[in-house]
Amino acid sequence: MAFRYGSGMNDAWKALLETDSEIAELIVAEERRERDKIRLIPSENYVSHAVLAATGSILTNKYSEGYPGRRYYEGQQLIDPIEEMATSRARELFGAEHANVQPYSGTPCNLAVYLAFLQPGDTVMGIELSHGGHLSHGHNVSATGIWFRPVRYGVSRETGLIDFDEARDVAKKERPKLIWAGGTALPRTIDFEAFAEIAKEVDAIFAADIAHIAGLIAGGAHPSPIPFADVVTTTTHKTLRGPRGAMFMSKSEHANKMDRAVFPGLQGGPHNHTTAGIAVALKEASQPEFKDYAKQTVANAKVLAEELMARGFDLVSGGTDNHLILIDLEGKGVTGKPAAKALDRAGIELNFNTVPFDPRKPADPSGIRIGTPAVTSRGMREPEMKKIAEWMDRVVAAPENEDSIAATAAEIAEFCRAFPPPGISVAD
Repeated sequence: MAFRYGSGMNDAWKALLETDSEIAELIVAEERRERDKIRLIPSENYVSHAVLAATGSILTNKYSEGYPGRRYYEGQQLIDPIEEMATSRARELFGAEHANVQPYSGTPCNLAVYLAFLQPGDTVMGIELSHGGHLSHGHNVSATGIWFRPVRYGVSRETGLIDFDEARDVAKKERPKLIWAGGTALPRTIDFEAFAEIAKEVDAIFAADIAHIAGLIAGGAHPSPIPFADVVTTTTHKTLRGPRGAMFMSKSEHANKMDRAVFPGLQGGPHNHTTAGIAVALKEASQPEFKDYAKQTVANAKVLAEELMARGFDLVSGGTDNHLILIDLEGKGVTGKPAAKALDRAGIELNFNTVPFDPRKPADPSGIRIGTPAVTSRGMREPEMKKIAEWMDRVVAAPENEDSIAATAAEIAEFCRAFPPPGISVAD
């Protein structure tokens, strides 16, 4: 073969190489890419070898419709304890009354909230998509905006912060049955208690989507919605550093409704290999060093934000309180898509993104979105954030200068060698 995979190739990898070398080569190429680039997409991270081992295990062989002790297939003697371990770890880590780790991903998990509490045509309230919201919070291109009646709140044009006066006015006028907090591009601390108060005023279910900040909450670097929300949904990757899956936590009074919405309401058997990976990630997140990771993720984001602002970048809300930074590039004379493409060629992976009140279309918006979960997992700290800001400034200033971009890419690849990523075994 044209590549070498570490020094201790296991039987599974040997089998893959022999069976499908084309797929094996692409996987190894992806490992190299993740190793040699600065990954700033805030929803991406690196999982540990332990999480990878559980996720890639023979547990994928087993079908397990139902819940522990109430399955529709036999042979669950070892599966039930795995799922019970995952749910108990989730409850303990987040201080929740009830947890369910079966949802396949974030949007199906959110759909379970609708199925549990709403009827088609009911009103749902969430933050405007271009203001940092998520498709599954009632937006027109999503089933949640087709099957339900969406109403929206947003951020202040002056501050870039959630406008709670507007949110309260919309809720009182529209009387939603469900109110969502959380989103995909919110760089500031979410005031869950304020949302809970609005929901109580209009007798709505309050759901907090913490997909982006779950790891920060687990690590004590962001306030938790658990005391205030009826239901809390989250993916299990991003800042939580688990496999691609999802889970919800709820008050005990809602446990049966939500469980039935997941199964049999929306899906069949859970993915047991993912459940095991979630259990491992939750155990890792309960360790003292994970608190250090969460706090360093925020510290890195704050330094990166400060360095970018010092170089003339316009940050939505003027900075960040968490892992995420949203940048409006209008003042830099370039739009988000060409900037993101140029930065990727230079070895900095991020995504183009709309910004609040963006005059441009989502396919070619004014902004870019970055975050620090993955670089923090590699051990990068404040000095490295300053270097990243310098490289970003260089590329954005000349996105068509391919010589400069190539030179930057070489610098970044060499720089990355000093920070081995978790879970990556590929060798040159």
